[in-house]
Amino acid sequence: MNPRIGAVIARDDYALLLTFTNGEIRHFDMKPYLGYPVFEPLRQIAFFKLARASHGTVTWPKEIDFDPDTLYLEGRPAKIEEHAA
Repeated sequence: MNPRIGAVIARDDYALLLTFTNGEIRHFDMKPYLGYPVFEPLRQIAFFKLARASHGTVTWPKEIDFDPDTLYLEGRPAKIEEHAA
């Protein structure tokens, strides 16, 4: 089992900066997923930025969530400058 999400920052470029329970920080680009009907509300940046860490994954209102294993496995290690941005 992969680590779970402990914290999330939703950025203006439709990316998530994720802190995992093992201390790793990863960057995940949501843009490729915004074409799926379930994620359509996330196209509005104000709604996208409502992302929260909950129960080990990322959630949004309207019962939208994302698979934490995908977030971990497809996320890339964040660079130091991404932490500060």
